[in-house]
Amino acid sequence: MEPIRTCVLGTGLAGLTFHVPFILALPELFSLNAVLERNPKTEGGKLQERFGVIATVYTTLDDVLNDKDIELVVIATPNETHYEFAKESLEAGKHVLVDKPVTATVGQAQELGKLAKSKNLILYAFQNRRWDSDFLALRRLLSLAPSSSQYLGHVWEFESRFDRYRTALKGTWKDQPSPTAGQTYDLGTHLIDQALILFGRPKSLTAFKQNIRGIGHPDVDDSFSIFLYYPTNPNRPHPLTVVLRAAILSVHSRPVRYVVRGTKGTFHKYGVDVQEDQLRAITDPTSIHESGFGREPGDIHGTVENLQEGGQIVNNRWPSSESGSYIKLYENLAASIREGAELAVKWEEATSVIQLVELAHQSAKEGKTLPVNPL
Repeated sequence: MEPIRTCVLGTGLAGLTFHVPFILALPELFSLNAVLERNPKTEGGKLQERFGVIATVYTTLDDVLNDKDIELVVIATPNETHYEFAKESLEAGKHVLVDKPVTATVGQAQELGKLAKSKNLILYAFQNRRWDSDFLALRRLLSLAPSSSQYLGHVWEFESRFDRYRTALKGTWKDQPSPTAGQTYDLGTHLIDQALILFGRPKSLTAFKQNIRGIGHPDVDDSFSIFLYYPTNPNRPHPLTVVLRAAILSVHSRPVRYVVRGTKGTFHKYGVDVQEDQLRAITDPTSIHESGFGREPGDIHGTVENLQEGGQIVNNRWPSSESGSYIKLYENLAASIREGAELAVKWEEATSVIQLVELAHQSAKEGKTLPVNPL
């Protein structure tokens, strides 16, 4: 099929690390016609500096939207611009891939969804961490039949974390107060999306958020804890608590990623998916297709402790045997635009993520548990 003529808005970390490499690695599916860079220091801008690729460098969104050749706009600009840029791109008749958080509010997300539908356009959320290698391994573990020796039983507690150690501000727009500022909108969107994929919508939510370092604007949270509550039902004989956390002053050599407790066993996972570090380093996007890309080293694979008959506890390794593959999101995006394929990340799911982010902020502010009502 004809490659999808694409423009990436933004040539910062998001644009050049999480989007441009996949577009360049899939020339049969996408052509990178242009990028938006507000203040390029050279004629070819940051794109040419890093990848040696020449594309049109636009300096205003109007220039992008007036380019009739552009079919797909990838929004990788600061969070607070996502809603406005997505809306303008859809109104101009472009398909849109928007990085997370997709919007600041549920109302904005719902508005964009209705606009895309009215124009028969694809609106796709970049929830790439559904394709983390350890998340794929975790989904495989949770799908085991009760007859498996590594079956966890009924899961009653699930903890998912993204911890870092950083004592100083980054000195970017992420430190500034805005409707989409802080770690809950940044890392929380990943953790919430994974929890919703695994367990569906919770009954209620309780959250705590802090600027634990006490630097920068006090309203910009650098750490959070979100608790999602799932009551019993015919398929869940035990209530489930999902704990989502990010801490900015967590000292570790291998950060805790998952702890999953069931009635028959416990899963532990340390270390994080390697794709981000690999993407930061590459200058040749074809290396994404190499066998080592997205493959976790064995020393950070998960482990399962299972209770056997007689009370013995057996510890086994649970490998992240499937490589992480953010590229599959882009492959699905192309298929949805050209062939009408079902979206792997549905806009309604991204809207639910924003609903829980909003509720987390409200819960932390009001100091109470809130119901998660249907959208």
